[in-house]
Amino acid sequence: MITRLSERVTESREHMRGGAGTVLLTPISKEIPQNARLFSEIRLRPGMSIGYHVHEKETELFYFLSGKGRAQDDEAFYDVSAGDSMATPSGHGHAIECVGEEDLVIVAVIIKD
Repeated sequence: MITRLSERVTESREHMRGGAGTVLLTPISKEIPQNARLFSEIRLRPGMSIGYHVHEKETELFYFLSGKGRAQDDEAFYDVSAGDSMATPSGHGHAIECVGEEDLVIVAVIIKD
C-alpha cells in the first residue's frame, strides 16, 4: 500500500512525555503491521524535547534524519545527528532534545515484544 505525502496528517503533542514545547508526529504509512505501534516522522523544533520514559513490552527505534539532538539512553547522554540511530529495548528508557538551530527530524518505529 502506498501512502502519499498529501495523505499524511501531522499531529501536535504538547509536552510529550513531560518534555518541553510541542512535538510534531506525522505517520509515515497508513498501515503498519499488527506487532508495530508506531511508524512516524517526529519533528522537534529547537529547544523542544520528549521527556524521559521507559518502554515496557516494546522496543523503540530512532533514525535521525537531520538536525542535532541530545539523547538520554537510560543514565547516559549522547549527542546525535543525521545518520545516527538509537534502540531502546523493553525495560529501558530514553529522552531526546533538539539542541541545534534547525529542527531535529527522526524516523521512529515502536515494535511490540
